[in-house]
Amino acid sequence: MIGLASHPASTLLERVIGALGTGPLPAAALCDEILGLPGAPVAVAERLAVALLAADPRVRQLPDGRWGLVAEAQGSPLLEECAFAVVDVETTGMRAAGADRITEIAVVVQHGSRREVVLESLVNPGRPIPRAVVAITSITDEMVRDAPPFDELADQVLAALAGRVFVAHNARFDWGFVSAELRRARGLVLDGPRLCTVRLARRLVKGVRSCGLDNLTRHFGFANDARHRAAGDALVTAELLARLLGLAREDGARTLQELEAIERRRAAAARRKRRGELALPTTPRADSVAEGPA
Repeated sequence: MIGLASHPASTLLERVIGALGTGPLPAAALCDEILGLPGAPVAVAERLAVALLAADPRVRQLPDGRWGLVAEAQGSPLLEECAFAVVDVETTGMRAAGADRITEIAVVVQHGSRREVVLESLVNPGRPIPRAVVAITSITDEMVRDAPPFDELADQVLAALAGRVFVAHNARFDWGFVSAELRRARGLVLDGPRLCTVRLARRLVKGVRSCGLDNLTRHFGFANDARHRAAGDALVTAELLARLLGLAREDGARTLQELEAIERRRAAAARRKRRGELALPTTPRADSVAEGPA
């Protein structure tokens, strides 16, 4: 929908539009949360939703019966329009803002059926690599001695990320290191959409006990002959992303905003639960941190 359009003026309708901004909802949930009719029969809820929303061009009904906003109303690109920059870094440790540095970086572009490594390089971290890290990544001081420091790669990294959605497995880790290196090299701060395939997998993949990369690789039967190397992990993460995008579409997501809503969905529910109940300590999930230094 481009240009002017009309829709019914209603405070109640605007409340429904606001609720749908976080993702598609079934008619029963709209009746419960917005219309103040908890426990309404499904048939009644569906008739009310049709009467309220069917004529509004900002809203559509999904094949599974839920209601959601159209892409133009959300100001969000369709998933097939998005280019994803899938990033993996290997590092000297876990402290992005401290003394640790990147030792290898790879960026894979995932756009529709296209999957391409657009950047792959060892990085001279300017400090020794701990033996425990070498045991995991097999990247040694000798390998990075003649590699470029990050400041020589910064422009290539920026070009690989520009205009794309940042994606990584445990995105906070990779985003933190890339952001810290760009800040030191160029005085720049990363800004824009990012997705975490750990969080998406927790919400979309059924029947797995852990959403660590190794476990998901086995679950889906992906091949990764270069585990804990940047290109190998970025490629398998891109393959995982493609699978997750398919699952998200089955869940009704058509736009980037709807995909982001799926990523946030369970965490938001957990926060609502914590507000109403006393939160008790829980055992950390095995995949809640990176599966190693990088």
